Amino acid sequence: MFSVDMIISLIFFILLIICVLVGVA
Repeated sequence: MFSVDMIISLIFFILLIICVLVGVA
């Protein structure tokens, strides 16, 4: 089962990747 901590970390990681991709693009 997923814990809230894992979900928050996953969302933060995805947002970070999106920001990097937008910055590169």
